[in-house]
Amino acid sequence: MRSLPPVLHERAYAKLNLVLQVGPPREDGMHPICSVMASIDLADELTATPRDSGGDIVESLGVQGDNLAARALAEFRSRAGVDLPPLELRIDKRIPVAAGLGGGSADAAAALRIANELTGRPLGHEQLVRLAADLGADVPSQVAPRHAFVHGVGERVEAMALPPLVAVLIPDADGLSTAAVYAELDRLGAWRAELDPSAVRRLAGTHPAEIVAALENDLQRAALSLRPDLEQRLEALCRAGALGAAVSGSGPTCFGLFTDRAAAGDAAASIPGALVTELR
Repeated sequence: MRSLPPVLHERAYAKLNLVLQVGPPREDGMHPICSVMASIDLADELTATPRDSGGDIVESLGVQGDNLAARALAEFRSRAGVDLPPLELRIDKRIPVAAGLGGGSADAAAALRIANELTGRPLGHEQLVRLAADLGADVPSQVAPRHAFVHGVGERVEAMALPPLVAVLIPDADGLSTAAVYAELDRLGAWRAELDPSAVRRLAGTHPAEIVAALENDLQRAALSLRPDLEQRLEALCRAGALGAAVSGSGPTCFGLFTDRAAAGDAAASIPGALVTELR
C-alpha cells in the first residue's frame, strides 16, 4: 500500500475592504476595482486529509451548493500537471458566509496552498495567483494572506503596510449575494468613471487617521439599497466611538475602526452581535 502524504492544516483569514473603488463594467461584465484589503485575525481553519481513492470530500458547515474550495482543488489538478491525491477537506467556519469578508475566497486560496504543498510546490506564487484569478476577484489577494493593494479585476496584488488598528464587526446571519450587489450597483449606475490607484497606493504606511479619512466603498450604496437597515448599524458604530465606519465589500458586514483595543471592546459590548478583531 502506498503511503499517503501527511494531514495538512491551513488558516484562511478574513479581509476588510478599507477602500473599494469600482469602475464601470467591461465588455465581459467584470468591474475593474482598486482596493485596500486589510487582513484580519478572524479565520477559518482548514484540515486536509489525503484519501486512498475516490473523489474529494469537502465539508464546510453553513455553505450551501458549490464550494469554491472544491473548485480550487479541481482547477489545481487540471493545471498543475502533478498527481494530487483525493482529499477530505474539512473547513471549520468562523468567518460568516456571504458577509463581504472574503471567507469563501480565503478558503479557496488556502485550498490552493494545501494542494501546492502536498505536491511538492510545483507552482510558484505568480502561477498560483493566476490560477486564483480564475476562481474569483478576491481569491488572488488571499494566496499569501496579508494587507494588500488590489487592482485590475482582483488579479493584481501588491503587499501593503497598514498601521495597527482594531475593528468592531457587526456580522449578519442573512448574507448578501455579491452578484446581487453588483447588479444593484449597475442598476443605480453607482460605479465611478475613473479609478484613482495612485491615491489609494499612497495610503501604504500612513497614520491611522489617514486610513480612517480615506474609508470608502463604492458598493456601499448598492448594499444599503438592498438592505436599508445596515445604515442603523453604521450609525451605531459611530455612536459607540468608532473613528469611522463602512460596509465591507458587498456586505452585509459593517465595521468600525478603533486605535484602542479596550475602546473597541466597550463598543462591541454595547452592540448586540458585534465582535472585535485586529488587523494582522
